Amino acid sequence: MFENLQDRLGSILNGLTGRGALSEADVSAALREVRRALLEADVALEVVRSFTDRVREKAVGAEILKSIKPGQMVVKIVHDELIEMLGSEGVGIDLNAPAPVVIMMVGLQGSGKTTTTAKIANRLVTRERKKVLMASLDTRRPAAQEQLRQLGVQVSIDTLPVIAGQSPEDIASRAVQAAKLGGHDVVILDTAGRTHIDEPLMQEMAEIKRRAKPHEILLVADSLTGQDAVNLARSFDERVGITGLVLTRMDGDGRGGAALSMRAVTGKPVKLIGTGERMGELDEFHPRRIADRILGMGDIVSLVEKAAENIDAEKAAAMAAKMAKGKFDLNDLADQLKQMQKMGGMGGIMGLMPGMSGMKDKMAAAGLDDSLFKRQLAIISSMTKAERANPDLLKHSRKKRIAAGSGTDAADINKLLKMHRQMADMMKLMGKNKGGMMKQMMGGLANKMGLGGLMGGGMPDLANMDPKQLEALAKQAEASGLMKPGAMPGLPGGLPGLGAPKLPGLGGGLPGLPGLPKKK
Repeated sequence: MFENLQDRLGSILNGLTGRGALSEADVSAALREVRRALLEADVALEVVRSFTDRVREKAVGAEILKSIKPGQMVVKIVHDELIEMLGSEGVGIDLNAPAPVVIMMVGLQGSGKTTTTAKIANRLVTRERKKVLMASLDTRRPAAQEQLRQLGVQVSIDTLPVIAGQSPEDIASRAVQAAKLGGHDVVILDTAGRTHIDEPLMQEMAEIKRRAKPHEILLVADSLTGQDAVNLARSFDERVGITGLVLTRMDGDGRGGAALSMRAVTGKPVKLIGTGERMGELDEFHPRRIADRILGMGDIVSLVEKAAENIDAEKAAAMAAKMAKGKFDLNDLADQLKQMQKMGGMGGIMGLMPGMSGMKDKMAAAGLDDSLFKRQLAIISSMTKAERANPDLLKHSRKKRIAAGSGTDAADINKLLKMHRQMADMMKLMGKNKGGMMKQMMGGLANKMGLGGLMGGGMPDLANMDPKQLEALAKQAEASGLMKPGAMPGLPGGLPGLGAPKLPGLGGGLPGLPGLPKKK
């Protein structure tokens, strides 16, 4: 969603960092471009004005213009003000209240309230180990209550039984009572929406609030609606009193103005963002991480968290043991490709890595996009068990059969086999060095981050780190200059899977690294 803004701000700020000295005119010209970029991204005018005024006030000071690297100081000021605009600290759902904690979901029709209700319930069950009850109060939309019931079955979460003819207010009272009797920790009320705000809707919301006494009132807004979402938040806050926001469809190609304006205009925190249609695709909103991504600094903490969620620790350990023996067959390659897809594909991973966001377009132009992985998985799936375990069996007749089965041609199969062969050779080399090569590589990275004393010069053990420690690790990397765009020039050529001559495949990449936290 923020790609266009990221490209615009990146080119403006790169123009400043490349200069030895800056005048007030240089800063003013750059801020004019920043202002235009934010307005084009659909950020609210009052927010843009206040943002550029604060940046100018700090950037035109004598200590900035006379500093050793004035351009980098301006980038830091823009970064800090972006975080301030987004809301300095991330705020999660507050469950600090007597059980059952009532969460009320409000919003217009079509914003994704029902799906988001199930996503939040699923998140509370899997991450917080809470017992959750969901109740649909939408008696107007056809099959709305049935939709929530089916979502509940899908994620194995209790839903309130439907009684025909009950009013939304009565259903709310019954849901709270049922949650008390059933020993539920949380009850989520999925209220009705309208195509636009009207008086009957607001009266209904106010009455439900009076009866259910919710601890959290979350407004679900579609981020693709831009400034309409901001006006919607204002209206609901004035009439009902919201405690936070959930922005859906953040994986879309909208301009991101709603997300950037929401906190500054309403004063209410964005608590969660929907990043896809699947039940697990709901993330906490971290202002610092979003600001890092917008300025092309990457988001190492989110990348590690994503890896921890998606990587099976036992499989990773088994893979590491095979690598130590120098073994790597096509089954292992398929596992690596599947793990890459779970983590958001090559594009998703690259977007979270420092200084690598600009590589996505180059990779797509070179044909290294996620569709390539799908074709490679189709090829491997069309092979027999024996062929996957021993690729040397693949002669011309077998390749013809595999090409017909996977909808590809012999050239695609040969490319895959060549990539696998080079990767297998690399694994053998690493096996001979007893992991010394990998330790040396990780040790060099740790030293650059100022962590050389940990684990004998290697990387710290991520398995024993909580999110706060990971945040501290990211800040330490940022302080050492590692998170700045272009600070890791060796990465594009040496990253597995990016066409590098020595590491052409994906096997040595992030998904197979041992030492990550276990999958919960």
